[in-house]
Amino acid sequence: MCGIVGYVGPRPVLPILIEGLRKLEYRGYDSAGVALISGGELDLRRSAGKLSKLEDVIALKPFPANVSHYGMGHTRWATHGRPTEENAHPHRDCKGRIVVVHNGIIENYLELKRELIAEGHKFVTETDTEVVAHLLEKESRGDGLLAATRRALKRLRGLFALVLLSADDPDQIIAVRNGPPVVAGIGDGEYFIASDVPAILAHTRDVVFLNDEEVAIITPTGARFEDFNGVEHKRDTQRITWDPVMAEKAGYKHFMLKEIHEQPWAVRETVLGRASAETGRVYLSEMALDEAALREIDRVIILACGTSWHSGLVGKFLIEELARLPVEVDYGSEYRYRDPIADKNTLAIVITQSGETADTLAALREAKSKGAKSIAICNVVGSMATREADGTVYTHAGPEIGVASTKAFTTQLVALQLLAVHLAQARGTIKTERAKALLDGLDLLPVLIENALKVDAHIQEIAKRFSPCSDFLYLGRGINYPIALEGALKLKEISYIHAEGYPAGEMKHGPIALIDENMPVVALVPNDLVFEKMIGNIQEAKARGGSVIVVTTTSKKDALGDVLGHKDELIVVPDTDPLLTPVLMVVPLQLLSYHIALRRGCDVDQPRNLAKSVTVE
Repeated sequence: MCGIVGYVGPRPVLPILIEGLRKLEYRGYDSAGVALISGGELDLRRSAGKLSKLEDVIALKPFPANVSHYGMGHTRWATHGRPTEENAHPHRDCKGRIVVVHNGIIENYLELKRELIAEGHKFVTETDTEVVAHLLEKESRGDGLLAATRRALKRLRGLFALVLLSADDPDQIIAVRNGPPVVAGIGDGEYFIASDVPAILAHTRDVVFLNDEEVAIITPTGARFEDFNGVEHKRDTQRITWDPVMAEKAGYKHFMLKEIHEQPWAVRETVLGRASAETGRVYLSEMALDEAALREIDRVIILACGTSWHSGLVGKFLIEELARLPVEVDYGSEYRYRDPIADKNTLAIVITQSGETADTLAALREAKSKGAKSIAICNVVGSMATREADGTVYTHAGPEIGVASTKAFTTQLVALQLLAVHLAQARGTIKTERAKALLDGLDLLPVLIENALKVDAHIQEIAKRFSPCSDFLYLGRGINYPIALEGALKLKEISYIHAEGYPAGEMKHGPIALIDENMPVVALVPNDLVFEKMIGNIQEAKARGGSVIVVTTTSKKDALGDVLGHKDELIVVPDTDPLLTPVLMVVPLQLLSYHIALRRGCDVDQPRNLAKSVTVE
C-alpha cells in the first residue's frame, strides 16, 4: 500500500514531502525516496527501510541549496523486486530527465520492457514502475510531459496511480489515477498531490479526489483535470472537515467500509511477486523451510483465534485437497491446555492478523516445544509471531483499523491458497496444469471482488428489511461452511444480533427447530459439487416459513431464481474455481453485517467489548 506525496509552491519542498510521507506510515512500507529539481536537473535520494533511513541518507548527502520548490516522495511496499535502494521509488528514464512514482500494477510491464530493451533502453531495477519512465522517454516528442503521458497511457494495462515530473517541464507535476486513490490538495498559492488525505491535511482542507482514468496537472498557478484523451474536466473542491483519524477513512463513513472496499487491492498485494503464471510455481521468500523440510511433514495443525480460525478451517480444505496432508484446526486459546500431539514431522501454521495475539503465540510456543516446524501467516512485519516462527507468509493487507476483520481475513485465505500450492509442489501432489489454473484464478480475484462489491446497493435494501430481526442462521457446505461461520460472527460482532453458522447438512439435526417466519436463513450456494444438496436445505428452511437470503455464483443465478419465492432474496457474485469461492462468498456477508449494524445505530468500527488485537488471555 504505497504512499505518495507531491508539492508545488513557494515553500521549501523537502520538509513537506517528509512530513507527508510520515503521515502515510500507517499504510506500511519497506523503502522510501524523494525526487526534487536542482538547477534544472533531477536529484533523487532513496533508501531501503523506514523514513529515518532516508533522512540519514539526505543528511549524509544534502540536496543543493538551489533546489526549486517542487518535488515528490514515495513509500513503497515491495511487490516487483526486493526492498532495496535500487528498487525504491522514484525511478528515472535513461536520460535522467523524467521521474515517476507509482502505486498499483502495470500488468503488461514485461511485454513493454522487452520492447523497450530491444530499442536500446537500459533498465536498472526489478520493478514494473521503471517501465513507465522509459515509456515516457520513448513517447517524448518535444511537446511536453503531458502529451507524452497521454500517449503512454494508451500503452499501459493494469490498475495504477502515477505521479510524474520532468526536468524539461519545470514547476509541473502530473498525477494519474486508474484504480488506486489519488487526491489533489488546493492551498493558498500552493498545490499538493497525495495517495491519501492525511499526507496533506496539515496544509489544506480543500481537495479534489481524482476519478478513475483522470489526470491532474498542478503548477504554481493552479490545478486542472482532464481524462486520458485530454478532454478537460471541471472539478469542484471538497472541504475536508475530518480530524486526522477521520481523514484516514478516505471519504468512507467507517474504516470497516473502507477496508471492505480495499479488498481487491489487498488481495492483489498478497499475490504479487509470489506466483509465476508461466511455470505455475509459487515462491514464498520469507519461508525458512526448504522443500526438503516440507517433504518430511506428515501432519499439519492450524492454530488461530476468531476470524483467523475461520480462515484456518478453509485452509484445512485447501491443504488436504492439494497437498494430501491431514490437517487439524485448533483454537489457539485451547491448544496448550491439553497435552497436544506434535513432533518434528508436524507443521504448525499460526494465523494472526497482528502477530501479537497472546493465545495464538502461546499455541505456537507449545507446538514448537514439542519439536514442530512452524509457519506464521501474518499482516504485520516484524511482529512477535513472525520472529518466532520458522517461516512467514505475509498478508499484505495494509493496516486494518476496524475491529471486525475484513481485508485481513480475505488475504489470509489467499495466503493459505499460496501456501497450499507451495506445499503440494514440494510434495509432488499437484500437476502443473492444476497449479497454473489456481494461480490464474488468484490473479483474477481482485477484479472478481470488485464485481462482487457491486451488490452493495442491493444489500442495503436487504439490510433495511432484515435489520429488526433478532436471530440469523447461516448455512454452508464444504469449503464454504467456514464462511457461514464468518458471516455469523461478523453480524454478531458489529450489530449485536444473535447469529449462528452451521454446516447445512446439520440443520435438520437441531437448528431447524428454530426456523420460523422471524428467522432469516443465509445460504451460501456456489456452483460446486454440493449445489443440489444446498437446494434441498433451502427447501427445508422455506417449508418452515423461513425467509432465505441466498448468495450464489453467476452460473447458478437462473436455477436459484426458479427455487426462491417473493419472501426470499438472491445475491449473485462472479464464478471462480470452487477452491477460491470463499473469498467471493464472504464479501456480501461483510456488507450485510455492515449495513444492518449501521441501520441499528451500532458503533461499526469499535463494537462494544472487543479489541482489534487481543494481546492478553
